[in-house]
Amino acid sequence: MNSLKWQKNMKCIINMGYQQNFGVSIWSPLAEAFNSRPSYKFNYQKHNVGLFGVPELTSAEGFNIVEEICIRKTDRLIEEALSNHRHRKMVEIFDDMSDSLCKVADLAEFIRLAHPDQTYRIAAENACCGVSGVVEKLNTNVYLYNALKKAVISDIENTSSDKHVGKLFLIDFEQCGIHLPEKERNKVVFLTDHILSLGQEFVANSTRPRMVKKSVLPHNLRNILASDGDSILVSGLCTDSTDPTAREMAYRIFLHPDEHQDQTLNALLTARHELANTCGFETYAHRALRGSISECPNQVMEFLNKLSQDIWQKTQIDFNIMNQMKSIENPQIGPLMSWDVPYFTQKAKKDWFRISMKEYSPYFSLGACMDGLNNLFSALFGVQLVNSDLSPGESWSPDIYKLSVIHETEGFLGFIYCDFYERTGKPNQDCHFTIRGGRQLNGDYQQPIVVLMLNLPTPRWSSPSLLSPTMVDNLFHEMGHAMHSMLARTKYQHVSGTRCSTDFAEVPSILMEYFASDHRVLQTFARHFQTQKPMSEDMLQRLCASKRLFTASETQLQVFYAAIDQKYHSKHPLEGSTTEVLAETQKDFYCLPYITNTAWQLRFSHLVGYGAKYYSYLVSRALAYSIWKKYFEADPFSRTNGEKYREECLSHGGGKHPRDLVTEYLQVVPNPEVLSKSLTNEIEFHQSQVNIVLKKRKLLPN
Repeated sequence: MNSLKWQKNMKCIINMGYQQNFGVSIWSPLAEAFNSRPSYKFNYQKHNVGLFGVPELTSAEGFNIVEEICIRKTDRLIEEALSNHRHRKMVEIFDDMSDSLCKVADLAEFIRLAHPDQTYRIAAENACCGVSGVVEKLNTNVYLYNALKKAVISDIENTSSDKHVGKLFLIDFEQCGIHLPEKERNKVVFLTDHILSLGQEFVANSTRPRMVKKSVLPHNLRNILASDGDSILVSGLCTDSTDPTAREMAYRIFLHPDEHQDQTLNALLTARHELANTCGFETYAHRALRGSISECPNQVMEFLNKLSQDIWQKTQIDFNIMNQMKSIENPQIGPLMSWDVPYFTQKAKKDWFRISMKEYSPYFSLGACMDGLNNLFSALFGVQLVNSDLSPGESWSPDIYKLSVIHETEGFLGFIYCDFYERTGKPNQDCHFTIRGGRQLNGDYQQPIVVLMLNLPTPRWSSPSLLSPTMVDNLFHEMGHAMHSMLARTKYQHVSGTRCSTDFAEVPSILMEYFASDHRVLQTFARHFQTQKPMSEDMLQRLCASKRLFTASETQLQVFYAAIDQKYHSKHPLEGSTTEVLAETQKDFYCLPYITNTAWQLRFSHLVGYGAKYYSYLVSRALAYSIWKKYFEADPFSRTNGEKYREECLSHGGGKHPRDLVTEYLQVVPNPEVLSKSLTNEIEFHQSQVNIVLKKRKLLPN
């Protein structure tokens, strides 16, 4: 694209969300809405519509009603599936069943976590338990499984999509041991419940603070960390402390082995392995990776080993730089250790690039960021985000925004509810919840409903919610998930949007982080909330470079995490204790040494939610970077490439095998070598961009 055309396009994009009127800047209606707290417009004509517009949910008691409706509908669908006079495709009946169950389970699970009223939370939890009981019965219904298995093979009118989704339903069945004799099926049910209980216990204990008596510490160390009487309470790693001794003490105390937690982890890993063996899998990893891009543990370990080798020297360069920083700051304190890495990473960002929340946050009001997203989606997909009024009873909290997603030719695509502000009792996590999946429905389309949950600072009387650069990245990331749900147009809700393999589900969200780190995209919305002055080119360059700092060492840490996850879920019994396996894996996959008498794995809660799948982040990042380089680096606003991305990637959801989808879209097979090369290229590119800014700031010789 020539320079004049590029400047013209940039001006059009900027003016979509930001207008000039007699020299006075005016925010768009979307920006104005998100730069103030949601305001409810009272309407005498409207009655309580219930949570998410579900009429039964005008009160907590309504969860009993929706659960009962769901159970009755499921029973009818089971009868239809087993009938000798079935008139519909079996996969259509199963998707109806899945839709009915998910509409209750997904909504209830969200309300259980997010609703401020305990009455609603308890009612939602009861509904979750009720639906889980129904699912458990379905998963052990041999007649239903056999009917599905026969139909997937013999229904002659099945399309390739029908067969794919039918096989996914079969996989769900077989993961639960439905194909086994009754004794083994009962064992699978028991192990599944046991694993759930152990996982909940492990996660709850993974964040528990550690208290030690001052008397067990040397006199010169007793007053370094915060204390309560004669005890010291350590609730984290103190990575931002300028005192190297405090960082080391916190690391050693917080990660000190805990016998009970270690027993819980061992019991969890043993139960998972036993479950996998009972269901006919060699290891739990083989069971977990079925249907994924990587397909088997050998492929995952080949990828991790290849990537580890490719970035080892690059990581050593990062650590050598941090070691020099430590030597300058504390010449007598010793070499760089694991507890130092987060501190010196942040210090480098502050010292080299002068990155501070005070300087950058005024340019990232929530309204400005939403404008940026709206402008980007409009350019790429022809989609607008429209702030819409909430009806009485529709939301679970007063501080909720509701976005209608409108396509320029297709019309309404779905709703995104934005639960963005921190509040007491709200989970401290940024995440995306599917409330209702999209699917084809009697010649129409069941529009998806999702919730984005963030924990942003609430607006003040003097300013809107102002985001840090990290918060901006998280907003873009979660909106990537939301748009995956909105832009997918699958026949079946079972594979709608983010309902795809774990190692592909993060691709759209990580891709959005590349947009959030591109100065051309940032230029379209990063404006001071008071003066509306755009962020300077110098600020943009410093910000983008800071995000790319020490990518090699950050990647190596993720490789190490993924490797230990794979080792724990491979052959059992393990070759030693979980700590011994950790120490050996760290020697092979991480440049810094294991610290004796620590057990970092006992704090690694992702072992529960991402058991044998933690590698997925790296695979998704490799694919997202490949997509960025091939289709969007030259022009992040390309409608042609945006529509191609939607048509060939997002529209399928999980309705196409992810390996086939990626191969056709990128025109390359995502094997270990290709994935490793992508991440190595990213690291090299990031380092080149960092060096450009450092040279400009005379921190590196030209």
